Amino acid sequence: MIYVDADACPVKPEILKVAERHGLEVTLVANSGLRPSRDPMVKNVIVSGAFDAADDWIAERAGPGDVVITADVPLAGRCVAAGAFVTGPTGRIFDQANIGMATAMRDLGQHLRETGESKGYNAAFSAKDRSAFVETLDRLCRRAKSGA
Repeated sequence: MIYVDADACPVKPEILKVAERHGLEVTLVANSGLRPSRDPMVKNVIVSGAFDAADDWIAERAGPGDVVITADVPLAGRCVAAGAFVTGPTGRIFDQANIGMATAMRDLGQHLRETGESKGYNAAFSAKDRSAFVETLDRLCRRAKSGA
């Protein structure tokens, strides 16, 4: 199963192509409307507008053998702890070896933004990011299917 934190996810079409190639079901989870899919392997879940509702929904279900796509570091941490394979939309893998540092860097960035030391601009999403994501997702899907 692939779970997608779908609000503002820039790689939904790529996720669906890779999932189809591997025969994996995809669940897109969002706080607002999603475009319906005719593919029976794709499920849309609309959660309440409550803070972190989509994150909570995914974290309660993701586990070993699942793949999670999110840019949200706290959600990534919860899913890594549950044994899921996790990547961000730029192809960045979150795992036991790096989730602590990713969380610390996120917290530092949030602190710097709150104190006015940083404007918090993110780099634009690029074709290179998209390509890296597809490669990473393909690799994680193979690992998930093999039970590694």
